[in-house]
Formats: sequence, C-alpha cells, structure tokens
Amino acid sequence: MTTSLVDVNEDAVQTVHTPDDEATLSEFVSRILEVAKSGGATAAEVTAGDDIGLDVKMREGDIDTVEFSRDRGFDITVYRGKRRGNASTTDTREDAIQEAVNSALAIAEHTEEDSFSGLADPDLLAVDFPDLDLYRCDPMDVEQLKEAAQTAESTALDFDEKIYQSDGARASVSSNCVAYGNSLGFLHAYRSSSSSLYADVIAKSSNGMQRAAWFTMGRQRSELDTPEFVGTKAAEHAIRKLDPRPIPTGEYPVLFDQTVAMGLILHILNALSGRPQYLRSTYLLDSLEKQVTSTEVSLKEYPFIPGAMGSRAYDSEGVATSEKYIVENGVAKNYLLSSYSGRKLGMQSTGNASGVCNLTVETQTLPLPDVLKQMDRGLVVTSLMGQGVNILTGDYSRGASGYWVENGEYAHAVDELTIAAKLDDMYKNMVAFGDDVETRRNIRTGSILISNMTVAAL
Repeated sequence: MTTSLVDVNEDAVQTVHTPDDEATLSEFVSRILEVAKSGGATAAEVTAGDDIGLDVKMREGDIDTVEFSRDRGFDITVYRGKRRGNASTTDTREDAIQEAVNSALAIAEHTEEDSFSGLADPDLLAVDFPDLDLYRCDPMDVEQLKEAAQTAESTALDFDEKIYQSDGARASVSSNCVAYGNSLGFLHAYRSSSSSLYADVIAKSSNGMQRAAWFTMGRQRSELDTPEFVGTKAAEHAIRKLDPRPIPTGEYPVLFDQTVAMGLILHILNALSGRPQYLRSTYLLDSLEKQVTSTEVSLKEYPFIPGAMGSRAYDSEGVATSEKYIVENGVAKNYLLSSYSGRKLGMQSTGNASGVCNLTVETQTLPLPDVLKQMDRGLVVTSLMGQGVNILTGDYSRGASGYWVENGEYAHAVDELTIAAKLDDMYKNMVAFGDDVETRRNIRTGSILISNMTVAAL
C-alpha cells in the first residue's frame, strides 16, 4: 500500500488553508530533502505547493462552467558538486518522491559541471518573516461567485443597445500554500489568496463588431471593483472601439494606456535582468550608473506592502527581498539578479530570482484629461499585438489599436496600426504620466506618454 505525505480528508472538500497546512507542507519539504541527501546529493532545494481554486463562468445569464481545482506537487533541484539536476511531479506519494529525487540525481550525474551553480549564499537568506497579510481568503461559494459574474455581465449587456452579446463573465477565488526549503537549513511556508472578476463583451455597429474586456483582482473580494463597475468598463471600452477610422502614417505622440503600460515597463526590467546581462544580449549592457530613462522617472521595489499582490519576504531561492531602486531619477542602480546570474556577473543576488516585488513607477502624475491635453494630437494605445520587441538591439515594432486624439479629446477608434521606435528613445522620452495607477498588480503604473513614435497604417 502506498501512502501520501500530504494528508487529504477525502470525506470533505477543503476550501481554505490553515497554519496546520503550512506545518504539514514544511514537514513534506523536509522529508524530500532527507531523501535527496540520503541519495547522494551534496545540496538540494525544494518548493512544494498546494493550490485550491473555484472558478465560475457565466454566459448570457446562465452558468457556463463551474470548476473546482486542487493542485499539489513539488519541484526539486539537487546538486552533485557543481552538477545540477531538476525534477517535478504532482504526485505526493512516498514512492513518487523517491522517483522524482532519483530522476533529479540521474540528471545531475550526466550534466556538465558549472562553477556558477549552487544554492544561494547563506548570508543572503531571509531570517525575518514579517506578516505581510497575504491570506484573506473568501469563502468558495458558488452562489456568491455566480452572482458577481452575472451582475457584471448583465450590467454590460444593459449598458447600451450597441452591446451585441456577452462572451462570458468569470469570477474566481483561490487559496494557496507554498513551502520552500534547502539543505542550508532554510525552511519556511506561507499562505496567500486571490479573488478576481472578469467580463468580456462584444459591441456591434453597421461597420462591424469589436470586443473588449475588463477585470479586477485582489487578495479578497472586498478589494475588487464592484461587478457593476467591471461590466460598465467592459461595455464602455467595446463601444469606444467601434467604427475605427484610418489615420495618416507619421510621427506622433503615443500614450500607452494603463492596461498596456505595465508591458512597457516590463521591457526595461527584462533588459536590466541578469541573464541578458551575462549573455551580453541586451541593449542596456553594462548600464549601471548610466541614464536609461527620463530623469523624471524612478523604478522602485516595495516588497513589504501588506496585502499587495507582489509582496514577499524572500525569492524562490530563499534570498531576502529588499526595498530598492532599480532606476533612480533615470539612472540604473540595480540589475535584477538570481544567485546564478549574480555569480556570472561577479555580483550578489538581489533577491529577484522570482522577478520584482511591487515595482512602482515613481514620478509626478497628472489627471488623464490633462495628459491628453498635453498630448494634443496623437494615439492612445489600448491593445498591442505581436512580439516585435528586441531586447538585444532595442528595436520596438508592434501591432496596435486604440483611439485617436484631436485637441486633447478622444476623436475616434483606430486599429490595424504599427507603432515603432527604439526602446532607448522611448524610455528617455517619457514626458507625462497619468494618475490612473493600478495598485493591485505587481507593476504599479498609470498611463505613460511617449513624446514621439512612428505610427503606420497597415
């Protein structure tokens, strides 16, 4: 008879995690580390997760799907000296643990030695674990989720006769428990939760149809926008996209709407990450203490904001996170480094093996109508298509759609455009920032105005 090392009560559906789950998952990680050590690993690290979720999707007033999920598993990395092997599984039985560890050890046996591999520097591991208030799990109540999704959808459908149909509204809640441990003695577990609501509608006119969506998310339902707000925003965006008109190819100011501005910030974070730096595959190579954006802009991490979606005390290697500038007044101050990329560059990990923590664009902001007035005539981008971003050369060219602005006011919708520029020019020519900052995501920014880009009709 095989036994599972993560106990599950088969007679009841578990919908929340408790401190007992943290303890159980920590014991589970400790057991896997013991198996790895006994199998000959000189070092090892394990991440184990237990995720519970409920998702309700409505379409045209009826329930489309109700999905309850329970996903468990672990990922193990072992080292034989400087040889590394990795394996993962969703099976938590004793024999599955042994099999995963053996697979990782076998892989390590046949890989090349890498002098930069290994666990994090012990001196950088987190020792303080503040209560970040990440767990505020809502009840997993189908009726509550159904009502929220139904209200969002009906609000959108009733907003205007131009709303042709719904493509669905979805409400969800999740409860997560994660534990990480390594053979250096680090072991910690924590719980987190999230709730979200999403609505997707189609508007129709004599010139065709347009789709738009809106969503909201947070640690718990009370932090979300109301269902009425979500439905209204989805409908407004769909209607505004109707009847697009052509514009002449030219050089214009381009405003990246709040919904796509986060992607713009991600590109510079990628260019300042460790892997592109040590591979010498970034246009911002060796850019520390050099100007990389407008001097009016700072990018700073805040890992310890209570309840925020990007808050954490340590990264995926156990390295302590810290409040720090990535860019300060336009000047690059830190790369985003894991232990491996740090060693490749002769530097220490910055605690960013899992990415950034509540990365905030710090600058003077303006109400969006004032940003449009400053823009006067140009393009507001609300949707981007394609993968035309080259971090090595800094070339940026993507398909886009959105709205045309004349005299600081929305004039009409536009689509099937291409916008192009050099990333370096774009970041150094960020000239205005909207106060429509979304604080419930891991990258916190409002709309961003670029003074000049090439806009071409397809």
